[in-house]
Amino acid sequence: MISRSRDERGVVLPARLMVLSISAVALAGLVFIATGHGHGEDRANIVAATPTATATPKVVVVKPTHKAPVVRRRDVYVVVFNNSMVHGLAATASAKASAVGWNVVGSDNWYGNIAASTVYYPPRLQAASKLLARDLGIRRIKPAIDPMSGDRLTVILTSDYH
Repeated sequence: MISRSRDERGVVLPARLMVLSISAVALAGLVFIATGHGHGEDRANIVAATPTATATPKVVVVKPTHKAPVVRRRDVYVVVFNNSMVHGLAATASAKASAVGWNVVGSDNWYGNIAASTVYYPPRLQAASKLLARDLGIRRIKPAIDPMSGDRLTVILTSDYH
């Protein structure tokens, strides 16, 4: 006969064997889920919550596979156009570009509607266009359009240029 103990209110407490059996079944269930025999979502939660002694963080250093092209200002042709009513704007910007080393080959007036001061570039001079725009304080760069030359950067200044 199995002897059962009672608490202070007289409630029969489960036998130690019963407590061990329930604990063993619960533990087996957790192992079942953690080893992949349960649902995938439950397994992921259990595995993620279980620390492992062999997991060590690895630092991965990503190195760029290519370097940004080197822009030599003196090797890039630049033309500057004034598309505003401000007299001498193209000459002023040309002098500024020349002073920092750009090869300014001409300046003139531009006839048409340009929304804001812009540096236009042919595909091979995109990196140079960013540098020229920065040197002149222009925020907008765009691919060249007809009738712009494909061998140079074209700067068109509007009344927003200072």
